[in-house]
Amino acid sequence: MQPLRILLVEDHPINQMIATNLLEKSGHKVVLAKDGQEAVDLFPTASWDIVLMDVQMPVLGGLEATKIIRATEPAGQHTPIVAMTANTSDADRDECLASGMDDHLAKPISAAALLQVLARFVSISNAGKVLPSSTSRNAPPPVEM
Repeated sequence: MQPLRILLVEDHPINQMIATNLLEKSGHKVVLAKDGQEAVDLFPTASWDIVLMDVQMPVLGGLEATKIIRATEPAGQHTPIVAMTANTSDADRDECLASGMDDHLAKPISAAALLQVLARFVSISNAGKVLPSSTSRNAPPPVEM
């Protein structure tokens, strides 16, 4: 997989460290936003391959931040946004998707699940456009990092 430009939106310092280390060791460029408001502010400053969005954060939560990002995203552009949350019920997943997120990744985040999400959502077509594939509720159980 080619190196990706990833906006990681996470307020918990340990989760920030784990996700950043894993992503950078996989060759990706990570920019950290510590809450949803920082994500909203950073989003228009670069062309992101994917946004990994915590759901429950201070200042502005992930659901609200996603709605704002989707409302301000340029026409014809769709950056994949994946929820990262301990809230794993079908209702929680549906709420994430309804806010404009493309998928839902359960915490604790496993290295395999995270890399699988990147591969699934950042498949580059011959035209160079991001093509999200279908999501599955039957993903393998997470293995803690």
